[in-house]
Formats: sequence, C-alpha cells, structure tokens
Amino acid sequence: MEETIKKLISEKKIVILGYGREGKSTYQLLERVGGYKELAVADLNPVGDQLPECVHCIWGQDYQDCLDDYDIVFKSPGVVLEKDIKEYSSRILSQTEVFFSHYRNQIVGITGTKGKSTTTTLLYQILKTAGKKAVLAGNIGIPAFDMIDSIEEDTIVVFEMSSHQLEYMTVSPHIGALLNIHEEHLDHYGTMEKYVAAKERIYKNMQKEDILFCNVENLPASGDCKARVIPFPVKDGLNLVMEEKEKPYILYKDNSFEIPLEEIHLVGQHNFLDIAVAYGIAGLLGINDDRFKEGLIAYEPLPHRLEKVGTYGDITFYDDSISTICDTTMKALTSIKDVNTVLIGGMDRGIHYKELIEFLSENPVAHIILMEATGKRIYQEIKKEYKNFINPKRLYLVKDLKEAVELSKRITQKGTSCVLSPAAASYGIFKNFEERGEKFKKYVKNT
Repeated sequence: MEETIKKLISEKKIVILGYGREGKSTYQLLERVGGYKELAVADLNPVGDQLPECVHCIWGQDYQDCLDDYDIVFKSPGVVLEKDIKEYSSRILSQTEVFFSHYRNQIVGITGTKGKSTTTTLLYQILKTAGKKAVLAGNIGIPAFDMIDSIEEDTIVVFEMSSHQLEYMTVSPHIGALLNIHEEHLDHYGTMEKYVAAKERIYKNMQKEDILFCNVENLPASGDCKARVIPFPVKDGLNLVMEEKEKPYILYKDNSFEIPLEEIHLVGQHNFLDIAVAYGIAGLLGINDDRFKEGLIAYEPLPHRLEKVGTYGDITFYDDSISTICDTTMKALTSIKDVNTVLIGGMDRGIHYKELIEFLSENPVAHIILMEATGKRIYQEIKKEYKNFINPKRLYLVKDLKEAVELSKRITQKGTSCVLSPAAASYGIFKNFEERGEKFKKYVKNT
C-alpha cells in the first residue's frame, strides 16, 4: 500500500483538505511515505501550531480557494466542496478512494442511513470469533490509512461507509451491503436525490464477480449494478420471519437460523435485519452457523443504541441518542415494551415529521417530551395541523435535554421505562450524538 501511495504522490503538490481525525491520519502516512514535492493543509480552523514549518497551512473562510494550486487534494469526508467536483483542475481524492483502489477485493463495505455501525461491528466480531483475520475501518471512527500495517493478503476488511465517504467514490467493494435509505443529511446534500445518489455509489462501480446485499426498497435500477444482487427481506433472498411462538428466524438459501433471543445483548426487532445481513455475508466468508451464533452471543452492542442506562427511582432509562430520523424513534418505541415516556428533539435540519407524528398519535406512550428546535416544530405542527391527534395532553414542550430528563423523572410511571430517542441531529447543541448520550446518562444518574 505504501508503494502505491508513494507512486501516486511522487513529485506532486499535495494538499490535505480538512485536518480532523482523518486529515491527521493522512498527514502521518504521507510524511512516512514521502516523495511529494510540496505538502499543505487547508482547514476552516487554524492548524499551524500542530504542524512543522515546512508544511504550508491555509485556514479561514477562503481555505478552499487554494485547491487548484495543487496536483492532488486529499479531502476529508465532512468537508463540503464549494464547487462541483468537475470544476476543479486538481485531482480530488480521499483516504477511502485510495484505500479501496488497493484493497477492494478484500473489502466488505456496509452502508445505510441506520444500522451500519451495528452490522459492521457485529460482522467483525463474528469473523474474529471464528478465527478469521479481519480489521475494522471507516466511518466507525478508524481512518483507513491507520489500518494498513495490519492487513495481509488474506485479511478481510470490514468497512463502514458513510454517504460522505461514498459521495465521490469511483471504486466499489467486492462485497457490499446497502441496509436502508431514509431522509437524512439534507443540510449537507440539499435534496434527497443527492443523498440517495451518494449512498448508491456503494454499487455503481461493482463488477459481475461482486456481491451486493440490498434492501428491497433500495434496489438498483436495471443496468445500474453489474454485481449479483441479494435482496432482503424477501423469500428468495435474505428473509426474516416470525414463527408462531414469536421466535425470529433467518431464512437464507436452504438454511434456517434461529436468533437466540435469550442469549444475545442486542435489543429491538430493528436489529434482526442487521443480524440477517451479517449472517448472509458471514456465510459467503465461510462462517458456519455454530461459529456465527458464538460471535452473535459474544457481541456487545455499541453505546447510545437503545442502550440500557439503568434503573433510577424505579424508572428504567434507555439511551438511543443515535436516533436522528423518524424511523429509528418509531422502532425504539416498538422495541421497548413498557415505554411510558419518550424524549424527542434536537437540531432542525428540515426533515419531515409527518410519519412520526401520525405514529405518536396512535402509540400508547403516555408522555411525549419535546425539546430543542425540532421538538418545538413538532409541537407546533401537531397543534396547528393535526387536530385529531389522540390525547394531545401527552405532549410536553421543554427547552433542552436537561429539562426533559428532570421532567421525565417527575412524570414517568414507576416500574416503566423512559427512552431518549430524539429523531433529530445533535449538532449545534452537542458535539455529536455520543456527547448527547453521555449528557443524558449524566442527567439521569444525577438523582
């Protein structure tokens, strides 16, 4: 891999666009490889004190004006280009693009609006439990370049892919999974069509020997994907059914695998399809049912995903801060059977809440605490446009998360549950959903 990068950057003027976690990772590898003509870093925020004098640092509102002064731009995923990528004379790449160009035949790429982190880490856990050589990378918080020293010819790379990483990709993984697409990141893309197009790039450059596991609601149009497509959940692909005794089974090809509900740590029916996709991919990679079950039972869910915080004042609290869309909040209320109070709201990115409002009207949850900008918007929309909303006295409007938790402690019925499932982004209020979840836990435990 280092030789590939050295050849790519030899005698070239290079600029790293965005100096966050991935930008720093890119800098470290380029410094190690060497051979470039010039190296610069461009970021909205000052970065000069972090780098040696030989590295040219560009920052401020006009930090992207320099891009055409360089031969190659390594763009970090979170940076939004100010012009169409085709308008730049420089070659704009990313860690993901370069990494995939070298390792694509070893990569399992997983994307989706929701469920990608769980599916990615679950598959990785199962592969490691089964004794396979595997590494975890991507949007999970592990820059791809940080993993190259751990990759051998027979190593499987399990790679979580965000829409931002996929947006300009010209390489697809050998095995891919598109779990779902819901309204999200419209503040970045502007339209749903552009967001969907970014997600679809996971398969746009697949070849006939490649394999795509794809939700039936997001199947490629005819001619858009050369790979073998395995749709789910359908009878002839990955299928998940509930038997008479309400035991979930994965039916795939000629196999029937019962999900051991009493032994696993994942909470909620929405995780069953994530398990099913991991099962299908694991089978392709030579993992039998016994090894799959062993890894599934050993898997510890990621934090802030319907995570049980604990029982305080005879109320059980769940942290579902990862929930940034309507669908995940609805699934949270379906998965936890004794929810008495739900906390909803966050940054307003302009997504539609009609589906969630209609769901809440019919749902038996006794207390709906609405907070921040989206909470206020939902409250106002219900009052103005949903005159038939069932029992609107369940609605409570508060300022922020702290007030929401304090109110939940007073009104939630003892012996039941309270769930934070915001259906909104955390940005502008918290650094990210992780910080929001940690604050929630702190407020809950501050009795």
